[in-house]
Amino acid sequence: MTLDKKPNAATQAKQRWNSKNYTQVKAHVDPDLASSFKKACVTNGVSIASILAQFMAEYSKSSVKHKPTPDYSTRRKRRAAVCCFAQQLELVRDAEEQCRDNTPENLQGSVVFEMADGYVSSLDEAIDILNSIY
Repeated sequence: MTLDKKPNAATQAKQRWNSKNYTQVKAHVDPDLASSFKKACVTNGVSIASILAQFMAEYSKSSVKHKPTPDYSTRRKRRAAVCCFAQQLELVRDAEEQCRDNTPENLQGSVVFEMADGYVSSLDEAIDILNSIY
């Protein structure tokens, strides 16, 4: 005869919380490795889950591939980069200019309007400088 014991309310609540907030990760490893890992965790007074989570976080950060440094070795490549940057600034300037131009009449003398106008002027100057570099 088997007794099917139903978990109490606290156990059920914990199971619901765990399933909502955690993902179980399973791995098949050599039994000797698992045993020595468990013993090391007990000896150091840490949980297996905390050590594995820490390892996963560190490994995830260290394994992110960094974009290679752009190659600016020739004048042509540097000029292309400056042109691309100037084009991006033009897009920002155009968006700022559109925002400024769509300001309602009653706000056209406001501090926000004057700041937007200053941004447009500054971006125009920056674009002119970048275009004059080469």
